[in-house]
Amino acid sequence: MRLLIAFMWLLHWLPLPILGRFGVAVGSLLFIAMPTRRKIALTNLRLCMPELTEAQRVALARQHFQAYSRSVWERSILWWSSEARLNRLIKKVPAFPGQQIAAKPTILLCPHFVCLDVAGAATAMEISASSMYVQQKNAAFDQALRNGRSRFKPPKLFTRQDGIKTILRALRDGLPYFMLPDMDFGEKDAEFVPFFGVPAATLTATARLALAAKAQVIPVIATFLPNYQGWQVTYYPAWDDYPGDDITAATRRMNEFIEERVREAPAEYFWTHKRFKTRPEGEASFYNQHK
Repeated sequence: MRLLIAFMWLLHWLPLPILGRFGVAVGSLLFIAMPTRRKIALTNLRLCMPELTEAQRVALARQHFQAYSRSVWERSILWWSSEARLNRLIKKVPAFPGQQIAAKPTILLCPHFVCLDVAGAATAMEISASSMYVQQKNAAFDQALRNGRSRFKPPKLFTRQDGIKTILRALRDGLPYFMLPDMDFGEKDAEFVPFFGVPAATLTATARLALAAKAQVIPVIATFLPNYQGWQVTYYPAWDDYPGDDITAATRRMNEFIEERVREAPAEYFWTHKRFKTRPEGEASFYNQHK
C-alpha cells in the first residue's frame, strides 16, 4: 500500500488528460477482472433502469468502472496538487454559497457520485466542515486519506459511534455537516422508500437532522467536465420547506432528487454498492439472482 501511495504521488504531476485516460484504461481492465462487483453494478442497473437494453446496461456498467477508476487515480491531484491548480481544474456552479452557509445551520448533502471527494475538496478550500468518517482497514491508506481530506480548512470527523448529538452540536456551533445520505446501512434509523421505484432502506438522518437543528439542506454534487478538463461542483439551491412534518415524505423527496441527478450523469453514480441489500421482511436478495 505504501508503494501504491508513492505511485499515486508521482501521478499527481501528470497533466489531467493523461492521468484521466490512464484511469479509464485501468477501469476497463477492472470491469473484466472484478466479476463480483460487475454483477452488483448490473443488478442495480437492471433494477433502476429497466428501460435500457441489456447491452446498454453492460456499456453503462463499463463506463462506471472507468469513471470510478479515474476518480481514484485523480484523487492524487486532490491530495497533493497546489490549491492554485485545483482552483483551475474545479468549476463551481454557481459560486460557493459562503454567505448562505454562514447564515444558518447547514447540511451539505453529497450523494455517492464517484467525484464526491472533489466536492469535499472544493468545500474545504472555502470553509471548515464536519463529516462522518469510516476508518480504513489499511493504516497507511487511512492516513493518506485523512491527510488528503484535511490539507485545507481542517474538518471535524465523526464516527457512527459518536451519535447524532455530536453532529447536532457541531451544526449549532456553525459548522456545516457534509452528509453522504444514500448507502444501505440496514434497517436501523432507516425506512423503505422508493429509489428508482424499488423500496430501498434509506437513512432518515437528513430529515431528522434538518428538523432538530433547524438546518437548511444544500445539495452539492461533483461530476467530470468533458474532455478531461477537470470537474464541476454544483451547489444546488437550499430545499424549501424541508423537511416539513413528514419524515418519510422528506426522505422520499431526497431520493427523488438523487434519482434526477443520477439520470444526468448515470455512469458516475456508485453502482457497485449493494444499494438494495436490505430487503423488507420476506423478500429475497436481489444480489443472488443474476449471473
